Amino acid sequence: MRDRFRLTLAQLNATVGDLSGNASLARAAWEEGRAAGAQMVALPEMFITGYNTQDLVMKPAFHQEAIAAIERLARDCADGPALAIGGPALSGAVLHNGYYILREGHVAATVVKHHLPNDTVFDEKRLYASGDIGGPYVVGGVRIGTPICEDAWFPDVTETLAETGAEFLLIPNGSPYHRGKLELRQNLMVARVIETGLPLVYLNLVGGQDDQVFDGGSFVLNPGGELALQLPVMEEAVAHLDLVRGADGWRAEMGARARIPGMLEQDYHAMVMSLRDYMRKSGFSKALLGLSGGVDSAIVATIAADALGPENLRCVMLPSEFTSQMSLDDAGAVAANLGCGHDVLPLAEGRDAITRTLAPLFEGLEDGLAEENLQSRLRGLLLMALSNKFGEMLLTTGNKSEVAVGYATIYGDMAGGYNPIKDLYKTRVFEICRWRNANHRAWMQGPAGAVIPDRVITKPPSAELRADQKDSDSLPDYPVLDGILDILVDQDGSVEDCVASGFSRQDAAKVEHLLYASEYKRFQSAPGTRLSKRAFWLDRRYPIVNRWRSGE
Repeated sequence: MRDRFRLTLAQLNATVGDLSGNASLARAAWEEGRAAGAQMVALPEMFITGYNTQDLVMKPAFHQEAIAAIERLARDCADGPALAIGGPALSGAVLHNGYYILREGHVAATVVKHHLPNDTVFDEKRLYASGDIGGPYVVGGVRIGTPICEDAWFPDVTETLAETGAEFLLIPNGSPYHRGKLELRQNLMVARVIETGLPLVYLNLVGGQDDQVFDGGSFVLNPGGELALQLPVMEEAVAHLDLVRGADGWRAEMGARARIPGMLEQDYHAMVMSLRDYMRKSGFSKALLGLSGGVDSAIVATIAADALGPENLRCVMLPSEFTSQMSLDDAGAVAANLGCGHDVLPLAEGRDAITRTLAPLFEGLEDGLAEENLQSRLRGLLLMALSNKFGEMLLTTGNKSEVAVGYATIYGDMAGGYNPIKDLYKTRVFEICRWRNANHRAWMQGPAGAVIPDRVITKPPSAELRADQKDSDSLPDYPVLDGILDILVDQDGSVEDCVASGFSRQDAAKVEHLLYASEYKRFQSAPGTRLSKRAFWLDRRYPIVNRWRSGE
């Protein structure tokens, strides 16, 4: 039996469906571990398929090919350390979320997940069957217990593993980001360590997948809960962990402890990484957006510059007769500060042509919302034409406040392939802008400094679709709106809860009505970065047609 065990942890970025690419990443990590003298190299949950697969994993051809890829890895990685990797597992015709231990050219052990999450973004009870709680497996004479992700959120699996002889716990995860998630994970894992008395290795996936961000942040705890190793948040990392057995059992030797950023930085990094990965994994290298001179398009442009590099971003100003000189100047300043492309396409000629076309049917009717929205829809048409012509993905720029109440034009400014700020309330947009102006990190590809002029952040928000328009003409002021939305959306509360918190019944009822009435717009909207536990899409699933209101 060994008194020292070296485990290589590979916190890497898998791509859903890229079985050969994910296998190559696993093989490279195994090579690194072999060179470092590791006894085992570990990768996160469902790494061979990427995560979250949703229903793709149920397709027989897909999960059979994924299992075959794991078996090839076993053969390719026969001469060296064991390789531990997540992937689908079959028991007869029953599909499981599995974790494979590959050693000496074959699958030496397979662990299957027992607790299947079925809330927020997870539908694992739809995808997999629950496996029985098993015991540890042996690598290099050491008995290792592996609860898979959710299995470690409950005490039964870890306690069974400890009782059946596990000497340390290795927990592979595909745990997506939301604010405060890392602290929540660590608190729960400290509980598992105290209950079992065993060292615990928490290995998490990193990278963006559609709306979800896997934030890494893998860590190691010693008995008693002491932090022995902390890998970075939102970044790939490979680390070699040494566990040593003494008179009191196994302990991990102290390793590097990466800095844990504050919540604003984590949110901003999540938006940058999710956009970068969404572009890269879907085959795009360049993006464009409509730059209005307002704060939302300014922060999306900055996120895109940091994700892709300014040279891969085109910003387009599309002014109408209602666009102020201030907006023209501010849009130009943002583009100049970022160093990205900046084009100006006036709407007047196109709008006149559309107005003439509609005139026979609109004759005798007063101008109103339809005419205002022509501007927004013409902008969407022109931006999509540029996207088609130049192969640049169009980014849309609606914040969570606007997305919630439908303060956006469907088939107009909602047009686009991705929305990095979809889960960012307007009041937090202002905070993020100020944070980015004051901070720069090595993972940002855009320039340092105050790239968003202060005037862009402080001026009253306006859609500029009519003369002297302000957002506050149609909506409560954003601190009020966001406070009500936090109760209705993030806390799943009612109009009465809003009133009890000090908001007016009239404002709360109006916001609730707009929230439910806008479901059809959100159903057709672009995906965007998930930052909270109540992001629009998988976290919050409501009927499109719904007449119920709590305020009535």
